[in-house]
Parts: sequence; structure tokens; C-alpha cells
Amino acid sequence: LSFVATELHKTFSPWLWHKETADSTKAAAREKLSARFAELDRHLASQDHLAGEFSVADAYAYAIVNWANFLAIPLKPYPALQAYLARVAARPRVLEALQAEGLTR
Repeated sequence: LSFVATELHKTFSPWLWHKETADSTKAAAREKLSARFAELDRHLASQDHLAGEFSVADAYAYAIVNWANFLAIPLKPYPALQAYLARVAARPRVLEALQAEGLTR
């Protein structure tokens, strides 16, 4: 949870959501996210979830990492992370929440 909060959430927000953020700041945030995504990709290459079984950490990580899709941050270089996002998104309650939010059909 701490990793998601401090290394992902805090890097995405507020920096990448505000148009007035300087391009240099956005570039630095994207670079940091790239390094963190690579860490997650390596970690998830050998396990299905962040800490054993699905937990609140996975729900939080999914919500935050999924912001990359809204900000056009490519996840293609991270196949294990992409597979992880797909696994979490396929969970019935996650799919239900995505549908309720109008984020999927």
C-alpha cells in the first residue's frame, strides 16, 4: 500500500492531471513512473498479485496504474503489468465497479 501511495499515486497526482504543470515536471513524473512500472513488471512476472492473494493493495494499484490509460502513458513495455491489470479488471466486482463508473461496457 505504501509503494502504491508514495511511488505511484503521488507521482501521478497532481502533476500529470493539471494542464498548468510544466512540461519538465510532467516529463520527470513520467520517467519516475516508467521506473516504477518496470519494478512492478518484474515483480508481477513471477506472481499473480502484489502480495500473495488478491488484496486491497491490488485494488489500489489497479485504480492508480489504470490512470496510465487515461493519460496516454504506454504500458506496452510492461507485459506482466498489463497481464496483471487484465486479471484484476476481469474480477467480477472490479468489472461491476468499472461498469458503474462508465469506464467499460
